[in-house]
Amino acid sequence: MLKIHRLGLIANPGKPRWKANLRRAAALVRNAERIAVAPQLEPRFGLKSQTDLETLPAADAAFPNCIRSMEQTDLILVIGGDGTMLHVARTLGGRKTPILGINTGNLGFLTAAPMSNLRGILDRIWQGDFAIESRPFLEAVLSRPRPTIRSIALNDFVISRSELSRMIQLDVFVDGKPLTTYQCDGLIICSPTGSTAYSLSAGGPIVSPNTEAIALTPICPHALSNRSVIVPLKSTVRVAVGTQRPETLLTGDGQISLTLKQGDVIQFQQSRRRLRLLSVGGNEFFQTLRQKMKWSGSNV
Repeated sequence: MLKIHRLGLIANPGKPRWKANLRRAAALVRNAERIAVAPQLEPRFGLKSQTDLETLPAADAAFPNCIRSMEQTDLILVIGGDGTMLHVARTLGGRKTPILGINTGNLGFLTAAPMSNLRGILDRIWQGDFAIESRPFLEAVLSRPRPTIRSIALNDFVISRSELSRMIQLDVFVDGKPLTTYQCDGLIICSPTGSTAYSLSAGGPIVSPNTEAIALTPICPHALSNRSVIVPLKSTVRVAVGTQRPETLLTGDGQISLTLKQGDVIQFQQSRRRLRLLSVGGNEFFQTLRQKMKWSGSNV
């Protein structure tokens, strides 16, 4: 059983009341006689200096580096929305410390725990009423003469056209075998975690997060018969860029961007890194799904 004694706190300063939410979380942790760790809020998190957080303990002397400080906590509370979670997950990806998302945004599939119920959530954590899920990252590898470019994403990678209203051509192979050639605005390669993100908006399927699968969802394909394709998580997906214009872009989790050239081949596969995501009260995915999708019925 994982014992929670030291917590790391990260908040998104772009959200309303972020300082108040951070102070409230720190106070609740202190009242429970746990140790709140205020990391050095480095620019990579898009966060401000710790000097703005007078109520948090000065932990810089013990933990001068944000990554190192987070590694030495038992749990990281990320206060914000799914975008904040994606940023933190990619930065800390592959480390053993579990992350719990506290939602102060609007949607929040990754940040399923509401800030309004933080006291009750922490009480359940102190009682050991939680589960830890292991979520896979996807890895993209672009091999050019120099250098080879690698990146990871928790939700999805997207190959898309630039601002010109023209389609791009993408030749797709799965485990070395040709799948199809898409004439489209783009292609989404998403993990089970990312199935409720951009892929869903583009008509892709909802996939339970514990499903070992990758979804390939074309964006506005020319052929109406082109639909999402589900392949095993262990598959290797290769995409070759077949057009010179318009400019083609590769993005990961909506937070990194790379310009592609005609003839570039990007290989997508499961990464060795995984995210440890803490959930309170067991698997909450379907409950979150019903709430966020506003589904109705006798069981809701």
